Amino acid sequence: MTAANYSLRLLPSLKSAAEKIAKAEGTSLNQLINLALAEKVAALTTATYFQERSQMANISAFQRVLTGAPDVEPEPWDRL
Repeated sequence: MTAANYSLRLLPSLKSAAEKIAKAEGTSLNQLINLALAEKVAALTTATYFQERSQMANISAFQRVLTGAPDVEPEPWDRL
């Protein structure tokens, strides 16, 4: 894996808070920023994926599947 350099300008208060968190986590500020960005990218990518998948939904086919489901109480381990 190769790394790319990017000059990042942070608000002093944000940088200070991030440095404290990184120190408490036993990691570097660079690693903390990479992890935070990776989590944000994953969240946004997942949201987009599900939004795109929902556009392909076939409601009538889903209704047909539901009509074939048995009308019974859920198992104890499957209750809310």
